[in-house]
Amino acid sequence: MADLLIVLATTFVAGLLARVIHLPPLVGFLAAGFGLHAIGFQEPTGLETLADLGVTLLLFGIGLRLDVRFLLRREVWLTAGVHMLFSVALGIGFLALLGAVGLRLLAGESFGTLALVAFALSFSSTVLAIKVLEERSDSLALYGRIAVGILVVQDLAAVIFLAVAEGDPPSAWAFSIVLLVPAAWVFRRVWNFVGHGELQALFGLAMALLPGYALFEAVGLKGDLGALVVGMLLASHPAAGEVAKSLLSLKDLLLVAFFVSIGMAAALTPDAAVLALLLVVLLPLEALAFTALLRMMGLRYRTSLLAGLALGNYSEFGLIVGAVGTSVGLLDERWLAAIAMAVALGLVVSAIANRFGYEPLDELAARLPERAPERLHPDDRPIDVGRAEAVVLGMGRVGRATYEQLTDAYGLTVVGVEHDSSRATKLRAAGYDVEVADATDVDFWKRVNRAREVSIAVLAMPFHGSNLAALQELRQSGFRGHVAAIARYDDDVDELRERGAHVVFHLYGSAGIALADGAAEAAASGPTTEE
Repeated sequence: MADLLIVLATTFVAGLLARVIHLPPLVGFLAAGFGLHAIGFQEPTGLETLADLGVTLLLFGIGLRLDVRFLLRREVWLTAGVHMLFSVALGIGFLALLGAVGLRLLAGESFGTLALVAFALSFSSTVLAIKVLEERSDSLALYGRIAVGILVVQDLAAVIFLAVAEGDPPSAWAFSIVLLVPAAWVFRRVWNFVGHGELQALFGLAMALLPGYALFEAVGLKGDLGALVVGMLLASHPAAGEVAKSLLSLKDLLLVAFFVSIGMAAALTPDAAVLALLLVVLLPLEALAFTALLRMMGLRYRTSLLAGLALGNYSEFGLIVGAVGTSVGLLDERWLAAIAMAVALGLVVSAIANRFGYEPLDELAARLPERAPERLHPDDRPIDVGRAEAVVLGMGRVGRATYEQLTDAYGLTVVGVEHDSSRATKLRAAGYDVEVADATDVDFWKRVNRAREVSIAVLAMPFHGSNLAALQELRQSGFRGHVAAIARYDDDVDELRERGAHVVFHLYGSAGIALADGAAEAAASGPTTEE
């Protein structure tokens, strides 16, 4: 217990210091792992279990929001496959070059060893990419959905490799997992009686760990994959998003253990450190390859660049592949340290790049010459908002209420903007005028500004970071209309006002005012009658 408390205190201080110098806290978590390992501190019992649980909940949450059909799209499976081939070839060539110039760790290594190391480093980090997308509220934006789809395809490739390399194929009972399809129908019916609150969160946790993780492990498949599959099977339930949100804080806490364990897995030997630093040089090329492939699929520069930025890192699966390669005699143990350090340093570099590189890439994409709309991917073509007098960003419950009030009470022509295509489809069917777009896209706001009729912009997205980003892009586009926004916390209200929002409503404070007004109006109408 004492060891775990030391890890907790060290990790908190490191995360806080990272926050103070405007770096993502996960950089501090990784640094804490490196530091503890450097002073000879042993990983405490239970830390790896917590880390595994965090990854399991992460993949379950992805599954709850994932449309399986999306994986069959060319820009997902073809991009993932071609990039993996490119990455392996690039890695083999780079490692062979380092061996030729005399790097000691590579002396006398066979082609098979180089190929396996390159394969281990061909995956992108699911944990980091999803965390980056969630922090920006971009998991359901087009580039976010493409990135998640590519990550899932990569994870499936890793699972296949592990099953083959370990010589321990899934048991004959593995085919029984198809029974999860009818079982999911039963789970969804049970879900209808669960209600809200802690029981619903417990239901989600049970689904992730029992029919998900435990069942797949029992039949010789990866438990994390099971959590993902069960999440996808339950994704059609109306409360899927609510469960994902209810597990969010628990998942984030458990992922801290994951990042610390990555740092503590890295043995800081000079040879491993030099090779890891050199391998980090390949990350920009990996990101550019994703960008180029997605451009070839007809996507805009912005979509391609941001997806490449999110995917330009090494994956935690690299450690698993390396460990399996070592256990079956395909790799020498000294390679584990090099792979672990490359993964850890890659996560640090990618976290910093995503923290500071998002806005410059967004601006760069806006300046690059774009293809004609008819040559772009259908889901990535410019939208027309010229018919609108007001736009509502984020068509959740608050956004829908705002849309209805502006339309019914004020007679304005309103267009709703939603980056979740499935939600947009349902809203259109219900009679709303909704476009699928990313509110943090500067190109979108330039089109709004050119429309000239738009005089009101309402930022009704649930995440403060998304509203801030949209407000910044809106101002940079030269928008002269009035801006209203929602916020959950007092300091968020102040920040939005400082950034130029004309009206900011505290989500809970405004609800209290409306409740008081309703109560006073009811009291003024006279006493209630008893039957």
